[in-house]
Amino acid sequence: MTPTDTPHGLAQRDSGHPHVALLVLQRPPYNHVDVPLMRTLADTLERLDDDPDCRAVVLAAEGRAFCAGADFHSAADADSTRDPGELYTHAMRLFDTRKPVVAAVHGAAVGAGLGLAVAADFRVTRAEARFSANFNRLGFHPGFGLSATLPRLVGEQAAALLFYTGRRIGGDEAVRIGLADVLAPAEQVRQQALDLAAEIAESAPAAVQSTRATVRRGLADAVRALNRHERELQRGHFAMDDFREGVAAMADRRTPRFSGR
Repeated sequence: MTPTDTPHGLAQRDSGHPHVALLVLQRPPYNHVDVPLMRTLADTLERLDDDPDCRAVVLAAEGRAFCAGADFHSAADADSTRDPGELYTHAMRLFDTRKPVVAAVHGAAVGAGLGLAVAADFRVTRAEARFSANFNRLGFHPGFGLSATLPRLVGEQAAALLFYTGRRIGGDEAVRIGLADVLAPAEQVRQQALDLAAEIAESAPAAVQSTRATVRRGLADAVRALNRHERELQRGHFAMDDFREGVAAMADRRTPRFSGR
């Protein structure tokens, strides 16, 4: 598969396997998401759906983080963070694609970055990685369809704990609770993700895709419906003092002082 680059921070690289596509987020160090990146990722996965040589996809990243979510401090990203409608429109497209995706989560997967990791079929990670649904700690409702996808993976009780506290858990804990699937040595996360994708690619492609559609039956519709609910609640929360305090506290690396307003 031909290596390609886009101006929006996504590159396709040689995976070393004829039936595995390797996509790499290239906005280090944090790989923040925005509308152009999410649109490009959805476009690329849809293109790979139409490529008969592609049987599985690995989504990896460069830099410190896998994806640290939206950048609430960037003026360029202000519109997409305060009104995430278009970003979520493209994010929901990820759930309609047909090829299995393995996420190589070598660093932090936070907020929308956690949503992106969870949209994949499988996650390979390392003990030093960090997973966090930190939305409530920033003063607003979770998004990216995580209200549907996170409980599906870890159960309602564990998901509620992660949502309410915004706590960060390591890769070993993520594997223990079912949030990730494979714990790899630090330097082998991407390679083990590629190995898993290659193993999937050895199965009959039509059978894999139909089985995946059966296993994930109803998921895209459920995620899309709950995401509409998430978006409405987020719009209200973005207008509150608590959201401004949450973002300021994150920037200052201090505990937020929420007022409920």
